[in-house]
Amino acid sequence: MDTELVLVSGVTAPGVGAVVDRLLTEPGTAVLHHDLADVTSGVVRRRLRLSGKGGPSGRIVVSDATAVLELAHGCVSCTLREDVLPLIRELSRRPSVRRIVLHLDPALEPEQVCWAVLHVLLDGTPVAADVQLTGVITVLDESRFLADAASEDDVTGRGLAALPDDERTIAQLVVGQAEFADLLVLTGGPAEQWLRARTEAVLTRLTPLAPCIELAALDAVSPLAALPPTARRGVPESPHATLLRGQPPLTGDCGVELLVFTARRPFHPERLHDAMDLLLDGVIRTKGRIWLATRPDAVLWIESAGGGLQVGYVDDWLAAGDDEAWVKASAERRTSAALRWHPRYGDRVQELSVLTCGADPAEIEDGLRAALLTDAELLMGEDAWQRFSDPFGWYHTDPCGEVIPTRPGSARHPGEDYA
Repeated sequence: MDTELVLVSGVTAPGVGAVVDRLLTEPGTAVLHHDLADVTSGVVRRRLRLSGKGGPSGRIVVSDATAVLELAHGCVSCTLREDVLPLIRELSRRPSVRRIVLHLDPALEPEQVCWAVLHVLLDGTPVAADVQLTGVITVLDESRFLADAASEDDVTGRGLAALPDDERTIAQLVVGQAEFADLLVLTGGPAEQWLRARTEAVLTRLTPLAPCIELAALDAVSPLAALPPTARRGVPESPHATLLRGQPPLTGDCGVELLVFTARRPFHPERLHDAMDLLLDGVIRTKGRIWLATRPDAVLWIESAGGGLQVGYVDDWLAAGDDEAWVKASAERRTSAALRWHPRYGDRVQELSVLTCGADPAEIEDGLRAALLTDAELLMGEDAWQRFSDPFGWYHTDPCGEVIPTRPGSARHPGEDYA
């Protein structure tokens, strides 16, 4: 498996284009781009560029081919399964291609595509069997990132919706792209000093393992060669993995702080629902695992960015399962569960990290603690908990049978549409 696969993501077309063009200067590079602007109409425009040496001088020659694809179902999942993944496999088998660069549509989050590369089967095997997933480069416009990361605007208003019912905020998109990056490339010109300092403070806490460089410093030959051994390299994390990957700083900087909230007792669903507004305004990212008194078996994942928030069912707590569930769990999860095992709650725990930029961490902490069951409610017992009002529902979107998830085991939700 010699062919590398690199993903390049970002919402600023000029900046992403400049990074892709730089990578294309290395011979043996194939750049594949699917324009999803009209995907909801069943039309996708594909562009494939190949670089190689040609002529006596050995100069770089780039071929450029475009095609219009018509899909039976206008969705991202179908585009990935029916064209992107098969073409990656076909390109990987060409002797002249040493690296494939997926130039992602601005509406795509790289985690979704990497999951498909690693898990969606073509003729019985994933495409990851044919390529080496080297990692993800995310391109940020330094002058705009912080405003976008705190924005309540939806992607539709920016012309970045991947589906007709795409209700993500622009914050969910740009934060997801940045957080999953192995390398961040800053474009768009230098920002003023205070903005640059705050942006750096956010990125250091959002994605501490990803180096952040200027476009001029990007190595066209091996852009991801110098990553630390702990780099994710495009591999999505388990929802049970540590929330503080890379040990981000817990001290404040430029008004940016990282709150870590933990508790053992369950949340009262109605009070938690009321407290969720605290996780929106002035918050760059919330993520973590929770359990509700009304659903003692269910691990729920909460994730927010700017004005958008999602809640999704992951699986069940090990305390709710049998010996087989324990055996099937990863070694990391079993170790974590054993270390924190509680005689009453087992491995059930509230674990949230909240990255703030303007919001008061103490107010968020107080609001979340107030949403936990009181001593009197705990004494009522689990049968009584089932009678609590529960505004949370089970939500799933299934446009065409098989959904490529944004995070395995979760579904996306807009700001007030908690599920």
